Amino acid sequence: MDELKEPVSPTGQYLNSSALSLSLLCFLESEIPIDDSQTTSLLKDVFLPINSRFSSIMVVDENGEKQWKRVEVRLEDHVNVPIFPAGLSPESYDNYLDEYISKIGMEAFAKSRPLWEIHIFKYPTTTAAGVLIFKLHHSLGDGFSLMGALLSCLQRADDPSLPLTFPSVRLLSNNTSLMKILPKIFSVVFNTVSDFCWSVRKSTVLEDDKTPIRSGDDGVEFRPISMATMGFSLDHIKQIKANLGATLNDVITGAIFLGSRLYMQEKSKESSKAQSTALVLLNTRIFRSYESVEDMVKPNAKTRWGNHFAFLHVAMPPLAEASSTNPLEFVFRAQQIINVKKNSLAVFLTGQLLKILKKLRGPEAVAKYIHNTLKNSSMGITNLIGPIEKLSLANHPIRGLYFTVLGAPQSICIAIVSYMGELRVAVGAEKDFIDAKKLKSYIEKAFQMIFKAACQKTDQQPKE
Repeated sequence: MDELKEPVSPTGQYLNSSALSLSLLCFLESEIPIDDSQTTSLLKDVFLPINSRFSSIMVVDENGEKQWKRVEVRLEDHVNVPIFPAGLSPESYDNYLDEYISKIGMEAFAKSRPLWEIHIFKYPTTTAAGVLIFKLHHSLGDGFSLMGALLSCLQRADDPSLPLTFPSVRLLSNNTSLMKILPKIFSVVFNTVSDFCWSVRKSTVLEDDKTPIRSGDDGVEFRPISMATMGFSLDHIKQIKANLGATLNDVITGAIFLGSRLYMQEKSKESSKAQSTALVLLNTRIFRSYESVEDMVKPNAKTRWGNHFAFLHVAMPPLAEASSTNPLEFVFRAQQIINVKKNSLAVFLTGQLLKILKKLRGPEAVAKYIHNTLKNSSMGITNLIGPIEKLSLANHPIRGLYFTVLGAPQSICIAIVSYMGELRVAVGAEKDFIDAKKLKSYIEKAFQMIFKAACQKTDQQPKE
């Protein structure tokens, strides 16, 4: 094969460096036992053609610049089928799956092969008849790109000839008049300056407190993780949204914050008021719906393949005594904080800062800056939009879909994706430090507290 090369994007260089290496684990839960006889043909005919990066390794050229270099792909090197004792209970296989996830999560990609793997867990768990796991390095693309690629391999289970549809996303209007914009200018300037300065401090010298959800240890990204997942009805979330005048992000962020604080309080009462920050991942594309992969990789594509994201620092509200009886405060506080962040150009300024840092000191310095940004916060939160309809892969109906991020120097990563009317929340936590299942139970409890309080709030409103 000829040596076809393309430059690695700046963000791709940051995410695969000596200072930082992030990967994604994407899980597809099959309704039926997995038949892997079609694996090779599907990878060769469907997966590899999606993007040349799936057939490339990252190399450094004679000028010291990182490039994607096309290579021959030995598919057998990328497919893993673990063997465990047969005839055990689903609960036992849950434990085996958790241990296996920890194992592959700590394994680095071989530099001599393209940066992806597939793991086929062919044992029944309490949630699936088998689990297909995609491990993809984050330098290949962001969650939006990789989700688009994954969806291009799948079909609607009810009718493969029909296109997938997604929950509607409220877009910003472009019809705002100048008279409406002018009063907000001073607010935007003030919020931008304060938010940007705080963000720089959080990325350099200002660390979150050490708490039951943040060990703050060096090298935490190299430790094993424990996974726990939970599902929330989108109908219930929409009901809370309507009752409170909030957004989906406000509701789920409020539940995560309240649940985390309740978990922290049980472990250490003082930590319920500790300085804790969530780093929320933002998709910076203008358009929020998935294009086809063919459209995404065109030179002038609107969404563009690659990494298009930014971080948003969101301080977790403290757990005051009153918060336990008024859980809606966490939704309102999340809404207030996020609205202030939205009314700011700090994300844009941070992007410019990274460009200047790259120009002056190189991509490794930027990677170190991003590493410190992650390390100084308590958790990462990222979310994606998934399809409304049930998916199918090679005639295997997919009953569940979730993902997590590996390699972040944080004790907790929370990843959220919608699928078939449910919001699936996955908690990836530092093993032997955080009890992922207990944290899950507190987040579920927090959501029920918020749902109950939101419904009572509506019932208590005076009728006209």
